[in-house]
Amino acid sequence: MALVIDGQVCVMRLTLGALASLEAALDEPSLVALVERFEQRRFSSADVLALLRAGLRGGGADFAPARLDHAEIEGGPMAAARAAAELIARAFVAPGA
Repeated sequence: MALVIDGQVCVMRLTLGALASLEAALDEPSLVALVERFEQRRFSSADVLALLRAGLRGGGADFAPARLDHAEIEGGPMAAARAAAELIARAFVAPGA
């Protein structure tokens, strides 16, 4: 999936490595706990930023992680939260489903 950040289209995906770093960054004990956190809407804006950073890293985007703190995301904070939710949902969908 892609998100427009500062006018640049950035491809995002959650690789296993990106998920592992996200799990650690958000202090969750497992992938299931991480997914439940988002499904139950117990996430903060910092969680959204961490998820977007992981997705950018997994997607191979040439984007400095700290830059995201001050970036303009097309669609604003709600679009960022939707993108984060979609990223995590896509990470657990079987290919071709």
